[in-house]
This record gives sequence, structure tokens and C-alpha cells, in this order.
Amino acid sequence: MAGGSVFRRCGCRDQATGRLLGARCPELNVRPHGTWYFSAELPSSSGIRRRVRRGGFASRPAAVAALEALRSPAPGLAAGLRTREWLERWLASRVALRASTRRGYAAHVRGYLVPYLGVIPLADLSAADVQRMFTAIIGGETALGRAVSAATLRRIHATLRAALNAAVRAGLITSNPGRWPELPSAVRPRPQVWTAAMASRWEQEGWRPAVGVWTAQQTAQFLGRVRGHRLYAVFHLVALRGLRRGEAAGLRWADLDLDAGTLTVTGQLTQLGGRLVAGPPKSEAGRRVVALDQSTIAALRAHRARQQAERAAAGAGWAETGYVFTTRTGTPVGPDYLTRLFRRLVERSGLPPVTLHGLRHGAATLALAAGSDLKVVQDQLGHSTITLTADTYTNPRELHLMGDVCPVPRLCGQLEYLDRCDTVTFRGRGCCADIALDA
Repeated sequence: MAGGSVFRRCGCRDQATGRLLGARCPELNVRPHGTWYFSAELPSSSGIRRRVRRGGFASRPAAVAALEALRSPAPGLAAGLRTREWLERWLASRVALRASTRRGYAAHVRGYLVPYLGVIPLADLSAADVQRMFTAIIGGETALGRAVSAATLRRIHATLRAALNAAVRAGLITSNPGRWPELPSAVRPRPQVWTAAMASRWEQEGWRPAVGVWTAQQTAQFLGRVRGHRLYAVFHLVALRGLRRGEAAGLRWADLDLDAGTLTVTGQLTQLGGRLVAGPPKSEAGRRVVALDQSTIAALRAHRARQQAERAAAGAGWAETGYVFTTRTGTPVGPDYLTRLFRRLVERSGLPPVTLHGLRHGAATLALAAGSDLKVVQDQLGHSTITLTADTYTNPRELHLMGDVCPVPRLCGQLEYLDRCDTVTFRGRGCCADIALDA
């Protein structure tokens, strides 16, 4: 029968081997003997099909009825339930999500899934409906002049797949129609070092790579130019130790041991609307101890002295939060603010553009170009697998360029030199006074 099979078997054993005969017993064909079973493949909550077998039924009709009951949605639950209603119910039920994950799910549900699939009854939703949605998303976004990335499509798909897997678990549908849509392949962009030729193309055409990273010399130039900024230490920390922006924003003084030269990542700050939300690191691998070099220790000591002066100036208006990077009144600065600030400082520096996350990429590339072991870099960045680190950062050409443009070990020496100077002039680039440092 469609969707499964029904058969009879018994408990008789082969006299020679002692093995169960099961459905091969010759007595099954000559007299009422044994009991009836059914076997079927059903989807699991993970989307992987599983085989189910049940037995002990006295008749074939009883086994068929049990199989049909197993394959049918729970009565009454799915009747009239539209996909929109289920998506909203599913989203509201996800109480244990990180704030950033919930925000992403909500954006996918309200921006894509409900507009395209919401009116379709959940029980009637098909793989063709899902495919049409993704085709329409690609066409609609392109028509509006906003190219949708393959990575974004896959995140939308992941949200839909999770919601429909939950519907399978609830017995509302028997299989997940969102499992296998045809999507563009998502290729993880590799960081590209800003060579002189690439920088010239950027200046002439406005071109930029998907993920640009500075050379060691360019990194030193930027840090030299912004050294007087009150939040200089956060950029120094990201550039050399590779913290994520949320980890840097969520860093507390209790997480630092400057005498021992260590930093412990225990949490992060995320932005939820206009609120800052403290939470755990991105993954379990994100909980890590990061060794600090001497220039980073010096930058953090100087930052602590500056913050203490700001605390004294604020007086009763100071909020004692314990965060390392704060406003002038002690409240923590958010990751979005750090991103905007970094963008402004980069624009004023005249250097080729990189993002704040690109500065983290640069820290990894610098470390590998300097000869650090891949496992050490994985632990420093808080990657969950060494494969992610290797796939992202071990391009031989980029590591060669990073090392050739400016030998990496010289970077820390340049930064230690900055610690001993009020200004520093880089060839053809002026000095740190060129930037409005209170931006």
C-alpha cells in the first residue's frame, strides 16, 4: 500500500539455526498463524526519515487502520490552520532563543515567510509552494535593486525548516515540504588583503572585495591615527586578538587579568531594537581565555586610567556597570555603536575600507602569517571547528601578501612604539591628529 506495507509474521524459529523465521514461516500460507504488522518511513523532527514498525494486530484491517492513524495529522489540530498562524504560534513558543536569534527568526517570518506562504493552509503547503517563494524572493529583491545573497536565502530556509519540523513533531503535518528547495550555492567569502593594486582600484573605481583586511602596516597606520580616541583600546583589542564586536562590547573588568596577561570571554552584548541585551557567547567554543600581548596590555591599562578619570569627572552621574568600554557616564557601549564609530574613523583615515568584523578577520590573518598554529588561532577566535578556521583563513596567497607587505612581527613593535609617543607620522599619511578623535 502507498506510504507503507502491511504483512504477517510469527515467532517460529528455524530448528537448525534457532533464528526467527518471521515472515518466512511456511505455516503463514496454509492456516491462520502469527499476527499482523505494518512498516512505514516517517519524517523525524530533524527532517531525516525514520523507519517505524508496529505489530501484534489480530487482522490485516486492524494493522492498516493503525498505519493510517500514524500517518495522518492529529484530528482537529490542522483543520483550517494557515501557515501564517502556525509560524506566529511557533515563533511565540520559542522561549529559550538568544535575542539575536529571535530577531533573525522574526525578520524572516514577517518579511518573507508570512507574505509568501501565510495564506496557504498548513496541511496543503507543498514543496512547490516553497520553491515558488524562494524564486519570488530572488526576483523581487533583484527588481528592487537589492541583491539577496545566497547566505541570506539559506538563513530564511533554515527558519522555515525549523518551523515545519516543529509542525511535524506536533502532528500537524506528516512530512516537511521545506526540506529540499533548490537554492544558489553559498560560498563563504575569504578575506582578501588590501594590496597596493587593489587599493588603487578602490580609489579609481570605488571597487572593494567582499571581505577586505588590512596589511600589518595599514593596521598600524589606522591604530596610530586613532590612538587618541577614548575608545582606542577596543579597536586595538579587535585588531590584535580578534574579539567579536559583541564580545568586546560585553567585556567586563572582572574578565581581565592584566598582570597575568589574559582575557576571559564569558559573554557578549547584543542589540535588540534600542536595548542592549547581555547573554552568553555565540557558541560554547566562544567561552575562552585569550592571551594578551604587551601592547594590548598597555592599551588596556591606559584605557582604565582614562575611564577612572571620566568616573571622577562624572561624580554622582556615573553608572557603575563594570564594563570595560563605556560612555562618559559609565553605561556600556553597544556593538552597533562600535560598528558606526569604526566606519567613521576608517572613512576619515583615508585607508581602504574594512568593516569592524573585517578587523577581526585581519587579526586571524596576521596571526597565521606570523606562523601561529591553526589550532591556536581557532581557540583565539572562538571557532567551534578547526575546519571553519582553515576554510576561511588559510589562503596561501593572502598569507604571503600579509607577510610580505609588512613582516607581521613588526606590528607589535610599531604599536609598542606608539605607546611611547604622542604622535607618529607614517609615510605619506600624516599623523593621528588628522582625525577628529572625539567622533
